Amino acid sequence: MPYNILVLGAAYGSLLASKMLFGGHKIHHVCLPAEADLINAEGFKVKLPVRGRAEPVLLDSQKLPGKVTAGGAQGVNPKDYDLVALAMQEPQYRSPGVRELLDAVAKSKVPCMSIMNMPPLPYVKRIPGLDYEALKPAYTDPTVWDNFDPGLLTLCSPDPQAIRPPDGKANELLVTLPTNFKVAKFDNDSYTQILRNLEADIEAVRFDVPEGKIELPVKLRVYDSLFVPLAKWSMLLAGNYRCITKDGMRTAQEAVHTNIEESKSVYNFVFDLCVKLGANPADLVPFEKYAAAAQSLSRPASAARALQNGAQYIERADKLVQLIAKQKGLSNPAIDAQVALVDARLEANRKKAAA
Repeated sequence: MPYNILVLGAAYGSLLASKMLFGGHKIHHVCLPAEADLINAEGFKVKLPVRGRAEPVLLDSQKLPGKVTAGGAQGVNPKDYDLVALAMQEPQYRSPGVRELLDAVAKSKVPCMSIMNMPPLPYVKRIPGLDYEALKPAYTDPTVWDNFDPGLLTLCSPDPQAIRPPDGKANELLVTLPTNFKVAKFDNDSYTQILRNLEADIEAVRFDVPEGKIELPVKLRVYDSLFVPLAKWSMLLAGNYRCITKDGMRTAQEAVHTNIEESKSVYNFVFDLCVKLGANPADLVPFEKYAAAAQSLSRPASAARALQNGAQYIERADKLVQLIAKQKGLSNPAIDAQVALVDARLEANRKKAAA
């Protein structure tokens, strides 16, 4: 049975949407007017590299079995949907219109799956043994999450990497690292079944190319463990946030490989923290595997690009991990220095904007 799925965000969200459309599902993106107009007129296009093929495949939403529409935050009733996906950056949820829609999602009791790098506060509340109040400074506005039932919100690790092509349009996406989305189950079995049905739909996809039908990368994987999506934390702190430098930015490849021992120290510190929180080491990704993947990450991370472009707020998974570690009596000098650097750069951007 096709699902109605609401996706808040149309950039990165279109990657997961492109895979779900194969199952015949209806997807509605909430996004900016210019993006919505393009999607409604032309759909969206995702270029996906496939191992063994010289050319990527092009997924055109208008040629897929499902249906995609787009519009603004006004007039959306979350109760019309079977699942809501959160695919905006964390600071965007406090913006006018989006904030009210997010609150309506919380009150609707419709199951909600985040594909943000920054885990929403209600998801963190599913991890036992933390002082959640003390974690609020990591969030741009923690009050936007107040009305969520933690059992109805899950986290999907946004491991696949994708960018807007520099010369492309707002409805185009280029996948640069075609790994899998990894999602934790809900507390409710019937809602988890929605995820498992989507997982099966995506697994069954075979795509027509001149040489025949091929399997496509970027699957959805559903896990019983809450901690599987947290494997991304080590990657964010060893790679993404270390793209941010005192005066500018560097590529993720440089962030990881310029000082490989420091990268490994940061990575394994966060890895061990996740294990202390309750993760099985098998839930997580070893440093060597991440370091190998980072060799192909030839662009600065989105947080670094946003900061360089004058952003006054970015997702602060770095600060969240630092605050959680502090509760466990732990700290890492490289992480502390990086968090302080990001704080200082954001403060400088805010002062510049206010001048």
